[in-house]
Amino acid sequence: MYDPSSIYVVGNSKTNTENAITTLYNSFYIGFVLDPSSGLIYDASCSATIRTTDEFVRGIFVGRMMGRDDASLDDEVRRRYHGSSQKAILVAYKDAAKKLAEIQARLGTEGPRNEDQGT
Repeated sequence: MYDPSSIYVVGNSKTNTENAITTLYNSFYIGFVLDPSSGLIYDASCSATIRTTDEFVRGIFVGRMMGRDDASLDDEVRRRYHGSSQKAILVAYKDAAKKLAEIQARLGTEGPRNEDQGT
């Protein structure tokens, strides 16, 4: 289904205690299928309790580039997602981006520079 060179990276975070996701999973997770060198996100899925949430979150991330689009993704999540897991989505994404950067360093592939760094 996915390109043989793609990788799977999971970002995790905590949600607030009243959140149904916390009741079921104890944490919030987003799994990303992406290109390890460019950071292009092919697919994403999250530990949501509502199918629409998972699809909405997927729609925000797919087609974007982890490591390059970080600031605009942060803005988009804040502008468009108004559920109780907003902060958890942002933290899980940042956790996955950190893991991707570590993978890229280990593989000797440097992804695109973050838009926050003036590129």
